[in-house]
Amino acid sequence: MVKSPAVFKWMFPKRIWSLPNKTNTVYLTFDDGPIPEVTPWVLDILNQYNVKATFFCIGENVQKHPTIFNRIVKEGHAIGNHTFNHLNGWNTSLNKFIENSEMFENIQNHVQGNLSTTNKLFRPPYGKITSRQAKTLQKKEYSIIMWDVLSADFDASISEEKCLQNILKNIKSGSIVVFHDSLKAEKKLRYVLPKLLEFINNNGLNCKEISLNYKN
Repeated sequence: MVKSPAVFKWMFPKRIWSLPNKTNTVYLTFDDGPIPEVTPWVLDILNQYNVKATFFCIGENVQKHPTIFNRIVKEGHAIGNHTFNHLNGWNTSLNKFIENSEMFENIQNHVQGNLSTTNKLFRPPYGKITSRQAKTLQKKEYSIIMWDVLSADFDASISEEKCLQNILKNIKSGSIVVFHDSLKAEKKLRYVLPKLLEFINNNGLNCKEISLNYKN
């Protein structure tokens, strides 16, 4: 399923599923990086089209590849917390999940030089997070960012063209689209992303990073 079911939006209204707006803006997001095999290519393509995006990074990858992480920041894209070890919140205790999320924050501060930010974004790996975990992170002034268009670039059962068409049929002003700058998603991502950016460019859409003032 590409779009997020409406029932989840109703059940969890404090999680952000899309960003309705009047400026024809869409929000591309990339999970699971940064890695040298994919992330620099993503950045090159985004630069080619002069657009910004949001990268929900895994802390362990930030630790391994600080130069790529700093390039994301330097080029004006937004950063989001995707935990340190890509934890499934449904299978993880509250304390461990929060501690792992704080580990990401610590490595981010170390790599960036302790730069404070009011744009605290969090996306749960696999989209799986308990209400207690979400409420605890929200108290720490994180906004929980979900999506309304899932690219399914990680799904081996669908073709590159099917992946692209799923997005084109569902994207609209305010959409948050999920991609992955990962090895698993690389083949589809390299096919889909340039074509999507061309579509965005030709249809009067803007493409920006997610920037929010936290609201509980």
